[in-house]
Amino acid sequence: MPATLDQLVRAPALDLVVLAGEAHLGRAIRWVHTSELADPTPYLEGGELVLTTGMKLGRSAVERRAYVERLADAGVVGLGIGVGLTHAKVPAAVVEAAEERGLPVFAVPRPTPFIAISKMVSSALAADQYESVTTGFAAQQELTRAVLGREGTAALIRRLAVRLDGWAALYDQSGTPVHVSPAAARPRAAALADDVTRLRGLSAPASASLQGPGPQGERVVLQSLGADRRIRGFLAVGTARPAAPADRQILGSATSLLTLALEQSRALGAAEARMRTALLRLWLGAGAEPGRVAAEPGAASAPVDGLVRSVAQDLGSPLPAYPVLVAVAHGPEVARTAFAERLGQGTGVFAAELDDAMVVVAPARLLPDGDTGAFDRATADLPGLAVGVSGESAGAGAEAFRQARQAFGVGARAGRAVTVYGHAGASLLPMLGDSAVRAWADELLAPLYAHDAGGRGDLVASVRAWLARHGQWDAAAGDLGVHRHTLRYRIRRAEEILGRRLDDPDARAELWLALRVAEPESAAAAGPDPAQ
Repeated sequence: MPATLDQLVRAPALDLVVLAGEAHLGRAIRWVHTSELADPTPYLEGGELVLTTGMKLGRSAVERRAYVERLADAGVVGLGIGVGLTHAKVPAAVVEAAEERGLPVFAVPRPTPFIAISKMVSSALAADQYESVTTGFAAQQELTRAVLGREGTAALIRRLAVRLDGWAALYDQSGTPVHVSPAAARPRAAALADDVTRLRGLSAPASASLQGPGPQGERVVLQSLGADRRIRGFLAVGTARPAAPADRQILGSATSLLTLALEQSRALGAAEARMRTALLRLWLGAGAEPGRVAAEPGAASAPVDGLVRSVAQDLGSPLPAYPVLVAVAHGPEVARTAFAERLGQGTGVFAAELDDAMVVVAPARLLPDGDTGAFDRATADLPGLAVGVSGESAGAGAEAFRQARQAFGVGARAGRAVTVYGHAGASLLPMLGDSAVRAWADELLAPLYAHDAGGRGDLVASVRAWLARHGQWDAAAGDLGVHRHTLRYRIRRAEEILGRRLDDPDARAELWLALRVAEPESAAAAGPDPAQ
């Protein structure tokens, strides 16, 4: 406990008499300063107890009130005036002014030496510093044991909240609360989102002190965590009382331990990610024969499946036994990782980064009869994520990976979040809707559009109807309501304009595809698709 005025005036050996400011005796004393100057404030820092015999208090009431005002403005916590020397008693003007300013004043009787007061304060300050050091050391040991335990940073946050008699929260790099203790403080931690955002714009370490409304408002300290000026997370603590020296020491220890834990976690995570990628490459390289991989092209195959699965088991995410699914996910990094983590809850999947994708190897039971429920739930609130899944009977890793990549390509072009190999849909057209394909179609059909714009016959509609009827003249002419000789003339004219023979299967396929891409609605109304 720091030395206070209340401790002094209660000490029987000092025999001090309080004359003013009794309601403020709880103030802590930072130091004792004895002075006989008329204005000792240039030599004060604030928080001192000033002792004087009153030689320079002044002769008039105005001078004496001014003396008290100067001390109060300088942050002095109390004034002790020795009586029996310069003054028989403390002047009334001093007492009145001190009471108005809330400055405690007490009389020091002549038998009590000022040095006795200084020694008592010094002893109390030394005891307080010793308590602060021992408390801080004990707290550091406690927090260190917590962060090294099974629960890691979560346990440290709990112990920190208890030590500070308040609440504590750990945020990730994005400012999302990861651990909050006690749980009831989660709304207060979430309310600091804007303050965390402002702190993120500064290099680590950086801090901010916040206080709620009113003198008794909650005090919050927000601290960024990270080394080498890189932010890895944030720590917030809230208390209902001002921070004591021991509190600041405990907070400093927690900040150091969390920074170390986050940096180690990042390094270990990066190393583990590289190992997972290497294991995935080995496993995918096993080809059609499970458990064997060729070291070099043409080299003899060597068994690796047992080793790969053993190391994967040590990582806490084993490769599932055959049959398996492989899911290839592209999208924002956070979304890809969240997809892998959600899918892996209780299913024993293996996930690793490979090139620009997250690859998940999962038991085939996650896809019963093509049902993508598990994958749909894992990606429901992750915008921008596309997932391709191998077929249920894909077999070995390499073949499953090939299928998953192909399914992803199909689904991404069609705008689907999850696509399963073999369930991509019967139509190719949704995958051809980008600007490059549309430009190709418009360029191919441009001569026919130009001809029709001149009013010399509807060649586009004629070609569409003829192709839809697989080149059957009578049926196509009937659809158009023209004579079949008229239709023959229009088709020959279209061949001349396009410079293509429409009895060529390739030319027919390209022309029909261009018509479907350029005018999908009118093409659907013109007749059946020749591909169906």
